[in-house]
Amino acid sequence: MKKILIDSGPLIALFDSSDKYHEESVSFIKTNKYPLITTLASITETLHLLDFNRNAQIDFLEWVSRGAVEIHNIQNNDFERLKDLTEKYRDLPMDFADSCLVYIAEKFDIYTIATIDRDFTIYRIKGKKKFKTILS
Repeated sequence: MKKILIDSGPLIALFDSSDKYHEESVSFIKTNKYPLITTLASITETLHLLDFNRNAQIDFLEWVSRGAVEIHNIQNNDFERLKDLTEKYRDLPMDFADSCLVYIAEKFDIYTIATIDRDFTIYRIKGKKKFKTILS
């Protein structure tokens, strides 16, 4: 079954009605038929950037707890590849959450990502394959 990675940008916008991508993110979530995949790094980033509103953080936690996204863990032995990716894209610079998503894309052959981050038009899966971006 096709799966879609989801970056923190759309997750933040989903729970922040003042975000310029809010309506687009809500529409995407309502119409999406595929499982959404992310990492704890993106969950952490989302919660950090929603820190202006404790209710938004609580709503987000509730949404995640209901299974809205699958969270894939990063293990110790994954950090060598994360380091390699971070070095390769150091001029952007690539943050930890992005490197985790690129790594998960490589590991599970997932080429579609819901993001508002233009860096995903530059990142390559296994150094070759472009992401298909949704929302950017």
